[in-house]
Amino acid sequence: MTYDIFLALALFAFVSSITPGPNNLMLMASGANFGFRRTIPHMLGVALGFVFMVLLVGAGLVQIFDAYPVSYTVLKVGSVIYLLYLAWKIANAGPAEAGEASGNPMTFLQAAAFQWVNPKAWAMALTAISAYTPDQTLTAILLVGVVFGAVNLPSVSSWTVLGQQMARVLTNPRRLTAFNWTMAVLLVASLYPVIWPS
Repeated sequence: MTYDIFLALALFAFVSSITPGPNNLMLMASGANFGFRRTIPHMLGVALGFVFMVLLVGAGLVQIFDAYPVSYTVLKVGSVIYLLYLAWKIANAGPAEAGEASGNPMTFLQAAAFQWVNPKAWAMALTAISAYTPDQTLTAILLVGVVFGAVNLPSVSSWTVLGQQMARVLTNPRRLTAFNWTMAVLLVASLYPVIWPS
């Protein structure tokens, strides 16, 4: 991989990791409802789960999807259903009680598993492998994974911090409920490119 391609990959990793999407919206909601410390497993699950996904896609997982096109439809339907479920959970997260939000933040394994039904994660992984590893060597695939691992965790952490800081404003149940419903609506809106592709 040339230096120019490496810089382009790093820029792609940053832009795709920092921009709004299901992971970042859920992390912001978790930061607001549970705080930074309780959201750490969620953040690590997103970052490491995505790196694992990139490595498996690079290792040839996408060929299985190409061999069985119906699997794309199954993945799409599963993604939509699961994201709608998560939006409902976010919308109905209870107000803080004695400094703790009711319910629990997403665990490491839940967040890592979520990458497999996250449409944005699939788009990012497929683009990264097809655009930045044209020869698909193991070294190039590992480098893509390392770059995303280095860029993704600080990017997603910033959304958790944003949510945590917003919690200062969300001091009464009505504001918190409005925030949670807004996050839920935005999460559902993030499905637009999946349901109605251009």
